[in-house]
Formats: sequence, C-alpha cells, structure tokens
Amino acid sequence: MNNELANEIRSKCDIVDIVGERIPLVARGKNFFGVCPFHDDSNPSLCVSREKQIYTCFSCHATGNVFTFLMNYEYMDFKETLHYLGEKVGVDVSGVRIQKKTTKFDPFYEAYQFSLKYFQNNLLSKVGKDARNYLASRKIDDAVIKEFEIGLSLASSDDLTKLLVNKKYNLGDLNKIGLSSDARDIYNDRIMFPLYDLTGKVVGFSGRIYRDSGQNKYLNTRETPIFKKGQLLYHYHVAREECRLKKSVIIMEGFMDVIRASTIGVRNTVALMGTALTHEQLELIKRLSTNIVLCLDGDDPGVHATLTIGDMLLQEGLEPKVLVLPNPDDPDSFILKHGKESFLNLLESALTFNDFKLRKLKEKVDFRSDEETAQYINQVLQETVKVQDPIRVEIILKKLAKEFDLSYNTLEMRFRELNKTKIKEKPVVVTYQKTKKKTKYEKAMEQILYFMLNNDWVISQFEKERVIFPNEESRLLASEIVYYYTTYGHINIPDFYTYVQDKEEVVNFLNDILAGDYLESTTKDDLFEYFGVIREYSRTQEIKRLTSSLSKEVDPIIQAEIAEKIRKLRIGDNKNGWRN
Repeated sequence: MNNELANEIRSKCDIVDIVGERIPLVARGKNFFGVCPFHDDSNPSLCVSREKQIYTCFSCHATGNVFTFLMNYEYMDFKETLHYLGEKVGVDVSGVRIQKKTTKFDPFYEAYQFSLKYFQNNLLSKVGKDARNYLASRKIDDAVIKEFEIGLSLASSDDLTKLLVNKKYNLGDLNKIGLSSDARDIYNDRIMFPLYDLTGKVVGFSGRIYRDSGQNKYLNTRETPIFKKGQLLYHYHVAREECRLKKSVIIMEGFMDVIRASTIGVRNTVALMGTALTHEQLELIKRLSTNIVLCLDGDDPGVHATLTIGDMLLQEGLEPKVLVLPNPDDPDSFILKHGKESFLNLLESALTFNDFKLRKLKEKVDFRSDEETAQYINQVLQETVKVQDPIRVEIILKKLAKEFDLSYNTLEMRFRELNKTKIKEKPVVVTYQKTKKKTKYEKAMEQILYFMLNNDWVISQFEKERVIFPNEESRLLASEIVYYYTTYGHINIPDFYTYVQDKEEVVNFLNDILAGDYLESTTKDDLFEYFGVIREYSRTQEIKRLTSSLSKEVDPIIQAEIAEKIRKLRIGDNKNGWRN
C-alpha cells in the first residue's frame, strides 16, 4: 500500500467531521466529545482532537486516527476505508483494489434483492394497476414508490419461489429466510414494503393487503439469520446523514409513519417496527443523536410506549422531547388529515418528556379528593427529582406551589427528602479491574515513548543516547517510531497510525500509550532522568543475570571475571556502557 497516498488522504480529512457524521459531538474547549460507540457508554467519554487528528475514549481506551475509526465503526478494512475517504476528499484512488468480501449470508441477501426487483416490476406492470390506485388514494405517488422501493406480490401461490429455484437458490434457504414455505410463496397479493438492515441491504418485507380479503392487514418477515427486528431500526441507513444535518432524531412506531414524514421533507426519522425499544436499538439511537423526539401514536398503547421509552432514555442520561398527537392519530394519519405545517408546528412545540409525563399523570387525578391531590403532588416531586437542570426544578416547584396554594418551602423540603432517598437507593456499581501496578521502569518507558510520539527532538536524543528498552513491545514500538522518523523526517501521530495499521501488536500498544495519562512536555534534563531509570533497570537485570551465572560457575578464573563485571556495573563504570 502506497503510504504517501494514505497520508495525502488523511491530511485532507478532518477527523471531527468524519466522526461527527456518525456520532453527535459537542465542543468543549479545543476538543470535541461524544458518546463512545465502542462500548456501552452513557456519559460522553470519546474525545476527538482536531489539533492531533486522533480520537481517544477515556473509558474503554479506544484510540486511533480517521482510518482506524472508520475501520472499527463501519467494519471496513483498510483498503475500503482508503477508497471511501479518497473519493470523499477528491483523491484518485482508482489504483486501490478492493477485494469483494464474501459471507455465508450472501445468497440470502441476493435472494432478497432479486425478490425486491420482482415485486417492483409487478407493481409497475399491468397487474399492479389496482395496487397503484390504492397507493394513490393513500397519497403515495410514484416518487415515494421509487424512493422506498415499494412493490407488489402476485395473487398466485408460487411464482416467486419457482423463479428463485430456477435461479439456483436453495429451497431450504428460501424457507429459512422467510421468502417461501414448503415451495409456496409467503406473500400473496400484498403491497410489499422492503425492510432494510443498517447498511441498506433488504433483509425482510412487510406485506399490506389492499383488497378486502379478510386477512391480517400486515404480514411481516419473521426472525431469520439476517433479519433481527430488535437489532434494526427502519430507515436507519438514510436517517444517519439526515440526523447529522438536523442534529436530532425522531422516533416513530411504524414504517408508514416514516414514509409519510418523508413526503413533507422530514427524513431524520427511524421506526421501531413496534412499540418496544430494545437495548440494541437504544445504542443505535444514541449514535444518531442525543437530541431525541418521541413521535409515537396518540392512542393509549402509543402513550404507554412513549412513557416506557422515555423512562429508558432518562436512565441513559438522555431526556427526550415528545411530539404529542391527538388520540387516535399516528404520524401517518395526522399528516394526511392536517398537513405539513400542522405537523411541523407540533414538532416545534414538542414537550420535554418530564412535562409530558406530568401532564399524563394529571389527566387521571380527581382533584376534589385531598388524598388523590396529595398523591399527585408527591408523584410530581418524584418525577422532578429526575430533572437535571436546577432552574427547571425551581420553575416546577413554584408552579406547583402556586397551583395548589402551598408553601414553596414545604415543597422544596419534600423534594430534598426525595432527592436524598434517590441518592441512597441508587445502586452503586463498582467495577473491579485487575490492573497490574506499573513499576517505575515501565512508567519511564511509556513516558519516553509518549514524548517520542509528540516531539521530534526526543527521537533524535533517544537515538543519540542509544537507549535500549528491556521490554520487547516497547522496543518494537520505539523501533517503528525511529524508522518512521528516519524515513519521513518528522513524527505525525495520525500518519504514523496509518503506517503501522497492519501491525496489530504495535497498534494495540500504541493505543495504550496514547490513551494513558502522561506528561505532555519535557526538558532535556527531565528526559535524561527517564533515560537514567531505564539504564538503572537494565543494569539491575544484568547484575541479577551475572550473579546467577556466578553461583553456577566452578572455574575460579571465570568467577573472578564475572565478579569484576558485577563490581563495575554496581559502580556504573562508563567503559562497560552503563551510566549513572
């Protein structure tokens, strides 16, 4: 691989832009912070440095440059990453040959892609006239049909299965992935909406009746090796870029809600394909944005789902907003009835989750009852404990005091009691990490390496003093740093990452060094102190080795020679290459 090409591409990329396209970043000082995608992170612990062009997670210690980020985040290899970034920044990468990856699931994806084209052709042919008319009556025009790749399954029972078998697809595989059952098509005479994985591959379908057939309205692909509903979000592959531009994500229940929202230009949307939110989906949502709007159905199940999902997000340190729809509307029906402006107005006036929850609590209270009123006030205070903003807390307490003609001090005292109880009851999770305590020699080696990565002159001094690390991984990393510096005349961490990216052992140790807590700058005198620590260790180890040899040696002349070497080492004789 041409290292100059990689360095040229890297130098034209801004890691903040690349990471920011995938993870919401917030500027703090000269660096940017976001939720780390490489571990279960709730507090933003990923630091991205525009100055150094590297990222570091303070929790899991994931570290690297723009290439390593994309390789780990997008599961691309180095050549794929190089090709992607090269095209993005306008560098010719035609010479970079990418070998197509193959997996055991490739035939499954291919079968779904063939089925997608088959269903699309059906809808656009004469047999699709009634289905197209139905879609038109639901205000789904040709542009939407094309954008969301909507199709039609035929009324016959085995046309698709026969076609796939004739194309040499295994019938057992077709049964396994939910396209066929006992040589018969799963979907018959339904409008077909493709369901996608996170990369945009079709992995399932939702078939909707459009005639009065007495069947269930929707028939969805069951769980298969490539379709895990709880691990996917509908529209994710499109919404990822839209959420970055809009700096927010809107969560809906079904794919028709997402499709309808897109017709009015709202595309930073994903659908759960149900009302339950899984842990995997929660992690995906956090990748899209930390500014979350819940836009679920306005009926009782939708309200219940909003409350449940909102509480889950609160536990992750995220307070969503809620777009409140009237009962029994969902986003699809509301937009059809009231139009774009009404929906955008609701979006603009979305409530904080806490306000939404308090409003719902209030709806069920009979305020003629002192008991129910007191219970309601206590519930409001319990919910207010979850609010992080002290200004909002004070506003809520003052409103409550005014509404019920209560003393503010009484409410504040009760709030403080509940807050103390919450702190006491909050489980403390203690993680015991078995970390080996570093010796002063190991600390010195790592500090020198950190200086070498950040200061050209330290590399020159390291070479001049002929410092030899006793630790193999330190020697290996130092050797790579020296070689890189000798070749290119300077040290640049992002480009050095590119240089060593295929040397796993070096990259792992490099990550440890850059994620560690080390001094940022040094003087020549300080550096020589670190060199002295390393020489002291090497001298001590050599004395131990010679002492062991002396105890085993029987020849008195050789014994005397060994003893003299030990003596000189102990006094730090420079003639033997050891310095105090």
